[in-house]
Amino acid sequence: MMRRIAVINQKGGVGKTTSTVNLAAAIARAGRRVCVLDLDPQAHASTHLGIEPVAASMPSLYDVLVKNRPIAEVRQQAAENLFVVPSDIDLAAAEVELAGVVGREVILRESLAADPESFDLMLMDCGPSLGVLTLNALAAADEVFIPLQPHFLALHGLSKLLETTALVARRVNPSLKVTGIVICLFDSATKLAHEVISDLNAFLERSRGANVPWANARVFETRVRRNVKLAECPSFGKSIFEYAPKSPGAADYASLAAEVMGVAESSKTAAA
Repeated sequence: MMRRIAVINQKGGVGKTTSTVNLAAAIARAGRRVCVLDLDPQAHASTHLGIEPVAASMPSLYDVLVKNRPIAEVRQQAAENLFVVPSDIDLAAAEVELAGVVGREVILRESLAADPESFDLMLMDCGPSLGVLTLNALAAADEVFIPLQPHFLALHGLSKLLETTALVARRVNPSLKVTGIVICLFDSATKLAHEVISDLNAFLERSRGANVPWANARVFETRVRRNVKLAECPSFGKSIFEYAPKSPGAADYASLAAEVMGVAESSKTAAA
């Protein structure tokens, strides 16, 4: 069964696209079929995977959401087992163009339901906002991953994100769950980083058993460390595994991928 994961954070620069792309690449390298949906008009995930948006000549997610184009006609292969539904700047207009459309928040979900292609994992890279595009991702997803930089203000922003997931779960997608928080840009030398992670774990523990989408959320054990190679590789259109396979960034995302896949395997075992 395909896992659909929306990767969201309304704050930019926290490692959201970096995590989406490199986690997807790591899982694809492990032999699973993975599809990335780029829901950010800046198209950073598309560029990171070597797909440069070319206006008017390349179909994008805009065509899916606004023009009802089948998603299979837009999807491109970026690497072995790794596919992407690209974005471009036109997607910014979708927020306005869909404003008066009835059922605009479930267009993506319906498009995915009509797609004959099957994947093990789908990762949706959302822009740094909580508008119509992110709402479509949350309506189509089963799970939410939240990349978080371990700073004090990040905890304030987290509450807004969680409120949004609760609202979507109540009104649009009852199966939506926040399952993982990814610590990015981690610096083990700072006391603050450890304190923020401790506070975050304490908050999640208090939510156990509550009727909220994050009741079973976990902070992944893998900490994605600050690594200049992770900042460099998007400009080359490569994942960290192609650009610097022996870097700490590659090691961290390989470890995170193992955790993410381990969650799926343990869930299957429990179900059996």
